[in-house]
Amino acid sequence: MRHHNQNRKFGRTRDGRKALLRSLSRSFFLHGEIKTTEAKAKEIRPFVEKLISKARKDSLHVRRTIVSRIRDEKVAKNLISSIAPRFASRPGGYTRIVKLGRRKGDASKMAIIQLVD
Repeated sequence: MRHHNQNRKFGRTRDGRKALLRSLSRSFFLHGEIKTTEAKAKEIRPFVEKLISKARKDSLHVRRTIVSRIRDEKVAKNLISSIAPRFASRPGGYTRIVKLGRRKGDASKMAIIQLVD
């Protein structure tokens, strides 16, 4: 039975999934939106939204926590200084997933995950 096993595995080990989340979230915070598969977009959404919620209350502990999750100080600084203040009055729902068609090569469902403005 798969009770409480809600995360997608993507055919990777635990460390590979963590690296995938970090890489996708790093690209997301740098560009504001990324085009990826629908499953990956749905998987990084809670990860990214929790980081934005943390970044809203700027403190040393929050900065260190974000850097430990993303592993990139430049992206963490960008998140805290420019992205989080835009959502200061918003209680949640910082991202949107726009579903696209299927990819030509393997017919994977594609989506764009982007910041809500």
